[in-house]
Amino acid sequence: MFFSLNSWELACLLAGILFGATGIGLLVGRSLRRHSEFLREPFGVVQAALLTLVGLLLAFTLAMAVNRYEARRAAVVDDSNAIGTAYLRAQTLHEPVRSASLRLYPAYVDASIRLSKAVPGSAAARRAIAAESVIQRQLWSLAGQSLDAQPVQSAPRLYVDSLNTMIDMQTTRVAALNNRVPSAISLVVVIGAAAALALMAIYLAMFSRGVVTVLLAAALLTLLLFVSFDLDRPARGFITVPYTPLVVLRVGMELPPAADAPR
Repeated sequence: MFFSLNSWELACLLAGILFGATGIGLLVGRSLRRHSEFLREPFGVVQAALLTLVGLLLAFTLAMAVNRYEARRAAVVDDSNAIGTAYLRAQTLHEPVRSASLRLYPAYVDASIRLSKAVPGSAAARRAIAAESVIQRQLWSLAGQSLDAQPVQSAPRLYVDSLNTMIDMQTTRVAALNNRVPSAISLVVVIGAAAALALMAIYLAMFSRGVVTVLLAAALLTLLLFVSFDLDRPARGFITVPYTPLVVLRVGMELPPAADAPR
C-alpha cells in the first residue's frame, strides 16, 4: 500500500494519520479532565508501555529497510563488476564471436540502467528485464559457438564462467529490488504509532499541559516513518539506490577494446 504512493503522497498520508490521531487524543483528553484523578494511573501505564513497544517496532522496521537498501546498493556494484568482467573476457575470444559479443554489451548495460530507474514491478522494469534476458540468450549462444570451436582453450571457458555469473547477478539484483518490508509490518507500525500518540495526547490534555510536546512527538514519528518507508522505495523516493557504477561501465564501453583480437 505505502510502496505505491509517491513521496509527497506518502508524507501527507503519514502526517494526516499521526497528527489526526494526536488531535483526536487532545479532544478526548479535554473531555475527560473531570476524571483525571481516576484515569491518571491506568492511562500513564498504558501509554508508557505502548510508546516503548512502538519504539521497538520502529527500530526493527528501520533496521529491515536499511539492510534491504544496502543489499540493493551492493547488488548494483556486483552486477556492474560481473558485466565488466564478462566484457573484458569477451575481448579474448576469436573472431567473429568476439566482435558480435562486444556489440551486445553496451545495449545490455543500457537495459540495466533502465532497470535502475524503473519502479520495481512496473511495466518499465519488466521491459528492461526482458531486454536483458534477450541479450543474455544471444551472448550465451555466441559463447557456445566459441566453446564448440575451441573446446580445450582456456579463454572460452573463462568467458562462459563470467557470462554465467553475469546472468546470475541479474536474478540477484531483481530479487533485491523487489525485496521490501512486508506491508503488514508497516501497517502495524503506523497503527501503533497513531495509538501511542493518541494515548499520550489524552494523558497530557487531561492535565492541560504538554500539547506542544505531543505535537513535536507526532512530527518526529512522522519523519522517522517516512525515512523508514522511503528507504524501501529504491526508484521513486528521496533516498534512491545510485547506479553510478553502471554509468561508468557504460562510458568505458565507448572506448576501443583494451585487448586486441587473438590471432
